[in-house]
Formats: sequence, structure tokens, C-alpha cells
Amino acid sequence: MKEVRNLRNIVRDLCDVAGILKKYRQERNGKQMIKAAVLGFGTVGSGVVELFDINRSSVARRVPEGVEVKYILDLREFPGSPYADRVVHDYDIILNDPEIRVICETMGGKEPAFTFSKKALEKGISVCTSNKELVAAHGPELLKIAQEHNCSYLFEASVGGGIPIIRPMNTSLAPEYITQIIGILNGTTNYMMTRMEQEDISFEDVLRQAQDNGYAEKNPEADIEGHDACRKIAILSSLMCGKTVRYEDIPCEGISHISMTDVAYARSMGRAIKLLGISERDEEAGTFYVRTAPYMVPASHPLHGVEDVFNAVFVHGNLVDNVMFYGRGAGKFPTASAVVSDMLDCALNIGQTIPVRWTDEVMQLSDAAQKVERWFVRVDAAEAEKVKALFDGCETVTAPKAPADETAFTTAPMTEAAFAEKIAQLAGVKSTIRLLEA
Repeated sequence: MKEVRNLRNIVRDLCDVAGILKKYRQERNGKQMIKAAVLGFGTVGSGVVELFDINRSSVARRVPEGVEVKYILDLREFPGSPYADRVVHDYDIILNDPEIRVICETMGGKEPAFTFSKKALEKGISVCTSNKELVAAHGPELLKIAQEHNCSYLFEASVGGGIPIIRPMNTSLAPEYITQIIGILNGTTNYMMTRMEQEDISFEDVLRQAQDNGYAEKNPEADIEGHDACRKIAILSSLMCGKTVRYEDIPCEGISHISMTDVAYARSMGRAIKLLGISERDEEAGTFYVRTAPYMVPASHPLHGVEDVFNAVFVHGNLVDNVMFYGRGAGKFPTASAVVSDMLDCALNIGQTIPVRWTDEVMQLSDAAQKVERWFVRVDAAEAEKVKALFDGCETVTAPKAPADETAFTTAPMTEAAFAEKIAQLAGVKSTIRLLEA
């Protein structure tokens, strides 16, 4: 009996020693569980926290030592939430905790998101974000701070929600000379245009429908006037050229002027109206063109079939040719999935900077007035003869139930400056929309 007790003691001691050695090896190799914090417990932030529980096994396969959300920063209390005990209201609690190695910023807006992100990076804490407004305004500055302090600033979820596009541009497409990016980058407007096309619903009615379904904000200006898509194409364009494309420099037009008559004409032409962000460069001409505007997209183009709240990014490289990334551009879990993907990358690269090619040198954009495009135009029927005199090579367009008091046509390719000069000579212009070429 005594020998058995002694044997048990020896086994227990060996297990203790093994545990101590394992812990020592983990600490020596930096393999402790990674502690993280989430700033903002709204739609995306709550999705991030829940995803770590729902996909615990997937997270463990990627980061075996594990990632745990230790803090959630929010001004509110969440008494019914299973995560209520993690909620704090003072950012300094997070910033001063030496265990925190990764911060997820899902607050939105420029402040205090910028200040909080900057302070974290200056302490060597990696930051991941879904905040396109912040990334578009301060991306290169925050990337530089991260590099200086051996941590990372990642923003996969800032463009396209759950669609992987930022990382492919930094890795898979890194050897490519990308010459064109065309994106459906706003789910709200794509949903609205899809409903207008398929159900003959007016712009005003479909906007209310989008708001009722939670796709559009009470103040929908950022979506319907193109500002959201403009920020996203600015980010993609910056990654495309490695310099800063300022969204303030990008011509931006929304969909608020699009009518059911426009939709009917587009349908008769085998096209669909989409709000697009477009970025193109011509190395020989030394030009870099960026714009956000509604276009009539032909059925032969892959973006034509992207409907409802889905987003897509069409990329052309000099050797890979055309590739397209498609998926849900917004939503709780699609966006959270992209954020957590960045968090896991940061967890695997503690003490290192994951490189992102984007400097603060401002990219000078080409004169948009010199861009050559084709146009769809609706104008008073009385102007039909003048149209023929002004627009060589124009083609008349018809549509079922089109108003009898107007004429519609498409132009030959011409610069925007030439188009503006000609269109100014016509009375009763009701609509002008660009045509995307296949």
C-alpha cells in the first residue's frame, strides 16, 4: 500500500513538472493564449465576439494557443448578454493591460476611433478594423505607426464586408500589374437598384423598403449619394498604386436621380444600372483615373448579375487577366469573419509588422473631364433634331411605356468635357447615365 502511495506521489510530481515545463516552453516561445479587446459592441463588434465562440474549432486550427476577447469597450451596459462581464467603459483599462496584444476597432467614424487606434499601435498593440471612413482618411499614417512599433494595422473588412479583397491584393495579386478595378461596393444601393429593376418600385418606395429591412440608415446620404462606395474605391485604388488616393479628390455621384424610366430603358438595352467604383491606370499615358457613379452595365459583364445586397470587385491584372471577388458586402457575421481573419493573422505575427504597401504620398488623379466614355441620355422630344446635329453617331433607344414627350439615345465615345459642352445646348435634359463597356 505504501509503495502504491509513493508511486502515486511520484506520478503526481511528474505531472506537475511536465505542466511547469509545458508552461515554460509556451512562455519562452510566446505561445500563451492571445488576449484581445473589441472596441464597440454594435452589429459588427458583437459578431466578432460571437464568432470566436461559434467557430472556436476553426480559430484553434489557425491559432492553436487560442485567442480570447478579454474586454469589450462600449458606453452602454448589456445586462442580458453572456459577455456583459467583459464590458468596460474606460479605454485606458484596455490600453494599460499588458496582456492585450490585438485590438479590434468596430466603432465607426473618425473619432475617437483614430485616437484609440493610434495609442494602441504606439504601444505595439496590433489593430484590426472594419472602419472604411477611418482607413480612407488615416490609413497610411496608421500603417506607418504600426511599422515603427513592430505591430500591424489591418483592414480587410473595410471594403466588401466578408469578401476577401484586401489580403489578395497584398499577397495573391502582389506580382500583378493591376490596371483596372471595378466594384459594386455598396450593398444598400445594389439592393435598391435590384428591387427597382425586378419589381418596378420607385426610388422613394425602395429606399423606405431598404430602411425597413435595416439595409439603409435613417439618414441614407452616405449610401445613396455614393460617399460610402467612394471611400472604398479610394482604399482599393491606394493599394493598387501604393500611394494615397484621397477620396476627396474622386468625382462622386450617387443614385438619387435614377428613376423607373431610366431602369426601363436600361432593361430594354439588356443592361442593369449599378453604382460602381472605378479605378483605371494607363502606364503609357501616365494617367490614373478614379470615379464613383451609376453605370448601365451590359449583360455580358460579370458585374451585371450581382444583385441585392451582394458586392463584387472585378480586377484586371496584366498577366492574370480578369478575376472577380463576390460575396456579402455587409452584415454582422460576414463582416465579423473578415475582422477575425485579420485578428488571427495579427495573433500569429506578434512583435512583427504584416506589410501593407501604401504610402502617404498623394497620387495625382487624371483630369476626369478628359475621360472617354459613352452616355445614355433622355431629353425632351422637341430636341430630337438638335440631338442628331450635335451628337454624331448617336443611336436612338426605345423602351415599353416610355414617355411620349421625350426621346432617348446613346452617344458615341467622347470625353466628358465634350459631352458636357454638347449637352448644355439641349433643353429639357431629364437624365444622363454612363455606359460601362463589356
